[in-house]
Amino acid sequence: MKITQKLETASKPSYSFEYFVPKTTQGLHNLYDRMDRMYLLGPQFIDITWNAGGSDGSHLTPEMVATAQSIYGLETCMHLTCTRMPAEKVDEALDAAYESGCNNILALRGDKPDENDMQDGEDHFTYAVDLVRHIRSRFGDHFDIGVAGYPEGHDEQDDSSLLMQHLKDKVDAGASFIITQMFYDVDRFLTWVQECRDAGITVPIIPGIMPISTYAAFIRRASWCKVVVPDYFMQAIEPHKDDDAKVRDIGADLVADMCRKILAAGITHLHFYTMNLEKATCMILDRLGVTPEVDAVNPLPWRQSLARNRRSENVRPIFWKNRKLSYIARTQDWDEFPNGRWGDSRSPAYGDLDINGVAFRLVTSQKAAQQWGEPKTIGDISALFVKYVKGELSSLPWSDSPISPEVNCIQEQLIELDQRGLLTINCQPAINGVPSSDPVHGWGPKNGYVYQKAYLELLLPPDVVDQLIARVNQVNSKQNDVVTYYCVNNNGDLRTNSVDDGPTAVTWGIFPGKEVVQPTIVEMTSFMAWKDEAYRLAGEWAKCYPTSSPARALIETIAESWCLINIVHNNYFDAMAIFDLFDGISALPTGTVDA
Repeated sequence: MKITQKLETASKPSYSFEYFVPKTTQGLHNLYDRMDRMYLLGPQFIDITWNAGGSDGSHLTPEMVATAQSIYGLETCMHLTCTRMPAEKVDEALDAAYESGCNNILALRGDKPDENDMQDGEDHFTYAVDLVRHIRSRFGDHFDIGVAGYPEGHDEQDDSSLLMQHLKDKVDAGASFIITQMFYDVDRFLTWVQECRDAGITVPIIPGIMPISTYAAFIRRASWCKVVVPDYFMQAIEPHKDDDAKVRDIGADLVADMCRKILAAGITHLHFYTMNLEKATCMILDRLGVTPEVDAVNPLPWRQSLARNRRSENVRPIFWKNRKLSYIARTQDWDEFPNGRWGDSRSPAYGDLDINGVAFRLVTSQKAAQQWGEPKTIGDISALFVKYVKGELSSLPWSDSPISPEVNCIQEQLIELDQRGLLTINCQPAINGVPSSDPVHGWGPKNGYVYQKAYLELLLPPDVVDQLIARVNQVNSKQNDVVTYYCVNNNGDLRTNSVDDGPTAVTWGIFPGKEVVQPTIVEMTSFMAWKDEAYRLAGEWAKCYPTSSPARALIETIAESWCLINIVHNNYFDAMAIFDLFDGISALPTGTVDA
């Protein structure tokens, strides 16, 4: 959606975040984690700066835009600077933005062009207005185009009236909104806004807000941008300049007061320059009290993608519940969503697993040892799973993110399984008619009810699998095949009691005026695709340790000989029935894991 459309439809104060492209792969991974967390703050959009890694790294901006749109479901604005950029390079970036589903471009000149850099015959853009005209002529109204505004002037232009004329020229050329440079003097900003209106500039003006994280960074950024810092800012901050926590706390109060004054003047959207940090921006939003309400729920039980070709996607297999990056990456070339009624993986099939790409990221060897230690026994690995379920670990090789609050209602049962060496790598509780507005389990339109079948996915040694399947058979003989399972080993030998290869809905919702919505499934072909990834993850985890280490030998044994099994209990009225299947079954001697 275009930024101007979002601003028009916003019913309360809103905000957006800017991020810049990190210089290292690990920095990029960490930023994606941060963007994922900050999604929960409810930004109307994010924007991503251009070319932070130099001319050779400019492709990272379109890649980040595509990732934010597709994987994280974040409406994204792409910065694009035009100096020393041939038209073909500009068009490559714009085409990539278009293909990713991006509808917003922030058109900037960039660094002042050096005449010595200009080469005859190259199609260079001299000013941002040239870029605005080019985007409009080539893409029409597809993009909302933003431009920069300078409430306190520009160090290359002393004539404020000429600077205002340049801004109006950009708007007249097709710019649809303005984002300002950072400032701390609200009175100057509001005066400038009125000057813009008097000059005939009517498009939305979005104030750029720079949080205060440390004294040194505050002074450096204010000096670099040549902005006025009110005396009361310095009087409040300078006495505490050696205490970063105190500076951040005081700074949050000062900037929040700034924002309140801006909002009171009738400007209802704030744009935060996060500098790829989280805490200072969160503190300001917390003081303003504008973050989403507790009962805000998602349209589906998984986060929707904003990629151009998959906005109608409404079905996903449950197996990638905790690894959405790899699922999006492996299905990004699908022609349509859903692919068939249930998102059938056979046409055109899941893409190959790229272990070098961002989607398949596992931690470095050093971080593996730091997070997960060096397990020497199954009991050690069980203890890791217990810590994860308790929320004491933020990830496992099969889970990119911390344990979900959804499983709090079955946490004790999961801990008990993991303590017995029955390694739970995915799950969902049974839910019977919970209101769609429920803050934990709810999703979909208002006034509906949502349902879930209990689901467990585990790694188990073969002898334990035999015991479990025997138990399932006993239960099914008495309860009319109430339990279904798929079980596979690393070699691809499949065991199942499913009568066909079709999908089983494990999540559904009933809503007024709609057909039954069934957005999460278990299905054989996609499970076999997930099997490859699950065992590959185990293998990559093993490689984090030296060849001769006990940890590597242990994890390789699990990868080579243990089975991956998923179980669906179709009686969603009995929330704990699925755990009864495991009574008396263990992969460990009693008491070998510290609870």
